[in-house]
Amino acid sequence: MTPWPIADLLPHTGDMILLDSVLHAEGDRIVCRLGVRPDGPFNDPDGSLPAWCGVELMAQAVAAWSGWQARQEDRPVRLGFLLGTRHFRCNVHAFPPGSELAVEAFRSFHDDNGMAMFACRIDAEGIHAEARLTVFSPPDSDAFLASLAPSQTHA
Repeated sequence: MTPWPIADLLPHTGDMILLDSVLHAEGDRIVCRLGVRPDGPFNDPDGSLPAWCGVELMAQAVAAWSGWQARQEDRPVRLGFLLGTRHFRCNVHAFPPGSELAVEAFRSFHDDNGMAMFACRIDAEGIHAEARLTVFSPPDSDAFLASLAPSQTHA
């Protein structure tokens, strides 16, 4: 458990925060929790959460790990980008309402420019999903986003 609520670790707000809490964080690893509620923003009419949302749950666990690292070092939470996922596998089509999901992310690679790779998994009774996520968190997200904006000068 961390001393910070999940909302203090993520650059997300409101209903876009899908995880409930951090169960454990250390070194290059974090484990978060989600109790699947039937009324979430991405739930199917039967209340289940489609398995494809597992990638977003994993990405939010990565963001929570990054936010946890930042808070420990008294730095602000930084914006990050999910660049891609490899080998996403899930043994169910949806996470049933009432499921208690453990969402784990382990950093297996990083460089000084903000690129990283995480091995991720989601586990609950009868449920297992896994994937590798490639992410990018630039040291200065404002400067990075400004560099992507179309130029305002004309020839």
